[in-house]
Amino acid sequence: MTSTAQAPQPGARTAHPEHLGHVIFIAAAAAMGGFLFGYDSSVINGAVEAIRDRYDIGSAALAQVIAIALIGCAIGAASAGRMADRIGRIRVMQIAAVLFTVSAVGSALPFALWDFALWRVVGGFAIGMASVIGPAYIAEVAPPAYRGRLGSFQQAAIVIGIAISQLVNWGLLNAVGGDQRGKLMGLEAWQVMLGVMVVPAVLYGLLSFAIPESPRFLISVGKRDRAREILAEVEGQGLDLDARVAEIEHAMNSEHKSTFKDLLGGGFFFKPIVWIGIGLSVFQQFVGINVAFYYSSTLWQSVGVDPTDSFFYSFTTSIINIVGTVIAVIFVDRIGRKPLALIGSIGMAVGLALEAWAFSYHLVDGKLPATQGWMALIAAHVFVLFFALSWGVVVWVMLGEMFPNKIRAAALGVAAAAQWIANWAITASFPSLADWNLSVTYVIYAVFAALSIPFVLKFVKETKGKALEEMG
Repeated sequence: MTSTAQAPQPGARTAHPEHLGHVIFIAAAAAMGGFLFGYDSSVINGAVEAIRDRYDIGSAALAQVIAIALIGCAIGAASAGRMADRIGRIRVMQIAAVLFTVSAVGSALPFALWDFALWRVVGGFAIGMASVIGPAYIAEVAPPAYRGRLGSFQQAAIVIGIAISQLVNWGLLNAVGGDQRGKLMGLEAWQVMLGVMVVPAVLYGLLSFAIPESPRFLISVGKRDRAREILAEVEGQGLDLDARVAEIEHAMNSEHKSTFKDLLGGGFFFKPIVWIGIGLSVFQQFVGINVAFYYSSTLWQSVGVDPTDSFFYSFTTSIINIVGTVIAVIFVDRIGRKPLALIGSIGMAVGLALEAWAFSYHLVDGKLPATQGWMALIAAHVFVLFFALSWGVVVWVMLGEMFPNKIRAAALGVAAAAQWIANWAITASFPSLADWNLSVTYVIYAVFAALSIPFVLKFVKETKGKALEEMG
């Protein structure tokens, strides 16, 4: 998708819709894609051990089944922008809703391991599409005066989706006495966990019929009158609508459509600023954050925690994730991106190091010693809190701000692709690493958290309070 290069005129900056509640509804409906992004990404946490047991597979094969969804994520994210420019933002949301629904049904009712993996890829494709279309649509329909706050709906929806998936998993596991393969409604509990996603997926699809198309897309296909109606709806009747449409048209006609070729140069393939973006993406994933959401129940069970309790701890971790995200939203514009990233890096390094220390102790009767067990639990929550209040939000904010206008879209695409690849690497490697040495695995994550500190200090520039046109 293209992005507006020209800043709104003063009238647009201060425009206020007559019915702000309706605009909030539109943004929240679009953010349902973010909810499904979070839900689908983490609901697999409830099925990991059951899949291992049902299909009698080792850690390496299990990791590939869990991580294969990320291949779909990368494809979905790469294709969503072009699709949205051709068929519209709303149609892409509806396609994503269908894919989420199909994936939920297929994952809940697999014939064999291979088709379960296939449905995981389909769900990943929907996640990738939702990760792109939600923020883009909200940015295009939100009044400039409210864009930052409405834009935060997407990240809030993601972390809420993660938390709700863990709460549902915990509730279903309680209903079958802690056995992931216990029978529930004629299916095994893990199948129901994955199938429940049909409900928000269908709701997302229905909501997409209740919100308007992006004015920017309508103008691009010549539907100026409809675009004027929607601009009046979301930005206010008092706006000079003809001038606003002309402004959008001018920006679309004058903006540079960045290409991969624009990123090359600087002596080492990519320009230095592109490598910094890639570095931010890779560090965000190499601290092991997705282990906390994909494998946390398995992790706790491996050190002797009761299965039901392990799901409860996964839920509490998700709540901490929400709290940290709220803290980041409050402070990212107050203290800046770079200080927040440094605070997070220090906190994550400490939390991960403490986890590594706790997991270095031998199990006694299948459990960690009491002191180390409590330390592992507390340190895990500390790690997630510091990630959420820093790198979880700051990286996406900086990637949207740090690149010059000429290369912004293409550079963001490369950085996002690097993030999916790094996510896959961590997700696919964790079960085998954990079988080898769980403590050393967390030492590796702690080292990456520590290395992110000099990386931020030396290479990352503060973007707080700067206009996009100042980047370069």
